[in-house]
Amino acid sequence: MGPAAWWRWLFAQGVPRFVLRNQARRGDPFARLIAGDEGIENPYPLIEQLRGDQPLVRTPLTWASFDHELVKTILRDSRFGVQSPQHFVPFEAVRSLMPTTPLPPSPVEPPSMLVIDPPEHTAMRKPVAAAFTPRAIGRLRDRVAGVTAELLDELPSDGSADLVAAYSSQVPIAIISEMLGFPDADRAMFLDWGDVMSPLLDLGISWGVQRRANRAMHLMNDYLDDHIAALRREPGEDILSALVSAGDLDHDALKATASLLMGAGFETTVNLISNGVVQLLAHPEQLARLREEPDLWPNAVEEILRFDPPVQVTGRVALTELELAGVPFHPGQAVTVSLAGANRDPKVFADPQRFDITRANAKDHLSFSSGIHVCLGASLARMEGVYALRALFERFPDLSLAAPPRRRELFTLHGYQRLPVRLGTRAPAGQTSLA
Repeated sequence: MGPAAWWRWLFAQGVPRFVLRNQARRGDPFARLIAGDEGIENPYPLIEQLRGDQPLVRTPLTWASFDHELVKTILRDSRFGVQSPQHFVPFEAVRSLMPTTPLPPSPVEPPSMLVIDPPEHTAMRKPVAAAFTPRAIGRLRDRVAGVTAELLDELPSDGSADLVAAYSSQVPIAIISEMLGFPDADRAMFLDWGDVMSPLLDLGISWGVQRRANRAMHLMNDYLDDHIAALRREPGEDILSALVSAGDLDHDALKATASLLMGAGFETTVNLISNGVVQLLAHPEQLARLREEPDLWPNAVEEILRFDPPVQVTGRVALTELELAGVPFHPGQAVTVSLAGANRDPKVFADPQRFDITRANAKDHLSFSSGIHVCLGASLARMEGVYALRALFERFPDLSLAAPPRRRELFTLHGYQRLPVRLGTRAPAGQTSLA
């Protein structure tokens, strides 16, 4: 890593890190939420402390919203664009000094769809969207069922397991790897890279974390160069082969799209499954209801997504002069939108701190964002979540925690690093329906 990478980290992450840590020591709730252990372990009390009476809240670095209506409005408002780390740097003069040395294509660097606006975003998203239509996702049902059954068969009867390593992560990585034409043997490598790169979505990460993520980005970049070259010679039946053959995206855009689909196709679902296991074990009466009424499983997954979302926060930046909830915004000014806060807005969800799998409007959550950047793979994540959770509890009806689960040391991506369980007696394999 050259000096440019260090200077880039300093301005994009180091400055916000200093401000947040200083404010957290002073007791500021937003800084404690974004950069403290509380925001990782249990962010919801701090979110309620921050919610206040106004839809916009002033924080040490940006304005923020925890209001469902305003969050949805911001996400759908074309006057806002996606946010880059430099928008958190508080001084325009300092921001202008940030090095512009490009990094390898990754989920968090342009031309990734995650961090670009129209018209570039439209051109990138359109060729990929066809792979995630309801009909296309429906064709994956049998494969999701097969992968899940294979993984459940491999779990030890009457034994213990770390469900994150053995199950929650394996379901989505198997499906998205097949969709992108990656060999099965490379799944463990992708899991390692994802673990190292996922902190890039957080604000105020250390230089050591940034350096390890940069190395992983370079390794993934080299891998994708070779993989895309192989698909040009001999395309398969997967999404990436179709994108390569269509020729709508240049080489860097293909790599950025592949890395984003790999990350997004994995990160949301692994957290959804793990969070779901923990919540259902913590609410045995809800789990008992699901055993009696398995048709409730799809709504249960929506409530898991609402109650403990896999992605907690995102951000937008004003593209023009505008007024929002009575507050003037100038071009380049950032606003943090709390998906988790919106999902527990008492104006939308009655008794929002209660986990209720029968909640009539659970699907009104914003866990998959909204607007033009709404998650392409939302239908796939929902399907994987329904099937993986239902099949797990049907095969292991006595499943219980063997030790307290350990959260990932991340704020934006909210899930578990380890989930040790006692499996109990294995029931015969059933015919779990995805309908």
